[in-house]
Formats: sequence, structure tokens, C-alpha cells
Amino acid sequence: MQKDIVTKSLIEELAACLVTRLLQIPVVPDSIEWLNTEQHRVEDRRADMVVRVQSCKDTAPCLLHLEIQNNNHPQMPLRMLRYYTDIRLRWPQEPLRQYLIYTGKARLNMPAGLPELHYHYELIDMRTIDCALLLSEDTPDALVLAILCDFKERSARDIVSHIITRLYQLTHQHDETFRRYLHMLELLSENRDLQNTVKETEQMLTDFNIEQLPSFQIAMEKGMEKGMEIERAAAATRYHKNRVNSAKKVLGQLDDQQIAELFDLTPQEVKNLH
Repeated sequence: MQKDIVTKSLIEELAACLVTRLLQIPVVPDSIEWLNTEQHRVEDRRADMVVRVQSCKDTAPCLLHLEIQNNNHPQMPLRMLRYYTDIRLRWPQEPLRQYLIYTGKARLNMPAGLPELHYHYELIDMRTIDCALLLSEDTPDALVLAILCDFKERSARDIVSHIITRLYQLTHQHDETFRRYLHMLELLSENRDLQNTVKETEQMLTDFNIEQLPSFQIAMEKGMEKGMEIERAAAATRYHKNRVNSAKKVLGQLDDQQIAELFDLTPQEVKNLH
């Protein structure tokens, strides 16, 4: 039970990454709002995580219920249904999407709902997610979650070494942050029996001075290149917005073709200004 609570508290910290990266839900930045779902019956009962988010695709916000499970619980569908009714009774007008995220060691054998009631939810087995999906995101949250995923044919030691090296490269200027993510990695690695590999890799990288390793130097260079690409994209966006704002000021004074030529806009972009 204690291990289950620890894992859930860690996943809660990484919830934003879960929603946007793992669940592939396009969410408006900073729109995640945590909701209190505690219910007082004979015993206290609350869902792990319920958040209100604004999707980039929908005009109205929706509720996401994320339940973290470390073992195959035979009554999980009934528990999920109970959470469903509790949440819908609390916020009856808002659409709700439920996800059960399995992080345990054993093979997943829980159903994704109750067929006799035509009730179902999304069931995600972290053991079947290709770790490359999260490693490619190259953020501390995604890197830590990758330890729970499928390494495919890759060496566990190589993956762990990459994760720790990148965590250090991304956070080493803030020692407390690096240590916090490393602690998360150590705890989650127990779900995959990789705690010894993590400890050994940490020791090896410390002994050899992580900043002198070729993998660290390559990561630094890639990080700098990525940063420069982001800055160039941001500059291009700012430049385009300035041209659009300037073009708006002369609407009605020049015809559309003249505006397009003067501010280097397409005919459709000029049309959208009206």
C-alpha cells in the first residue's frame, strides 16, 4: 500500500506530462486545474487525479480522471464506475474522460470496464508504451516517466544512462531540482526492478565525471541546437505578428493586393484581417 501511495504522489507531479504527451491530449498551456474529489461516506474515498482542462480542439473545458494502479485489482472496474458517478454528481454539466494508467510489474489482466453495463474507460499499460515516445520529448518529466515504459530491444543500462545524463544536463544548474528528479527516477525504477541499474549507473557517472562523457557533450550540443531552433521559430512568429499588426492599421487605406505586397503576406492572410 505504501509503495502504491508513493508512486501515485510521483505521478501526480508528472500529471501535465501524462496528459499532453502520453495521452496525446492537446491542452491549452497552463489550463490544468486540480479538483478536490474527496467523498465522505463510511470511509473517505477519492479519485487519484481529477483535473479540468481546456482542450485546443474544444471550446468548452472537460474533466480528466487519471487513476494510477500498481497491481491487478479484481474490482477495479467497479471502483472506476464509483469514481465516475461521484465525479458526475459533483460536476454534472461537464464532459468526463477516464483513464486507468497501469504501472505495475505483473502482466496487465484487468478489463477496461463493465461490458454488461456498457461502461468503459481508457486503459493504458505503461509497460507497452515505447520509451522512445517520452525520450524524444527530452524534458525532465518525460525522461523520468520513460523508466516505466518498454525499452524494446534497447539495453536497460543504456536507457538508464541516457536518462540520468540528460536529467543532469537539463537540471544540473539547479542541484535541488536534479536531485528531486533523480529521487523520482529511483523510486519509479522499483516498478521495473531497475533500482540496482539506476544506482550503479549513478555511481559510474559520478566516478567518471559526467560532464566529461561524450554522451554529455553530445547532449549539450543538441540542447543548444534545439534552443537555437526554438528561438529562431519564436523570432519568426514575432516578426509575422508585427507584420500582421502593421497591416491591420492600413486596412481601408490600401487594397488587399497592395497590403499583401507591402507586408509580405499571402492573399488569404490579408483576407483574414477583415
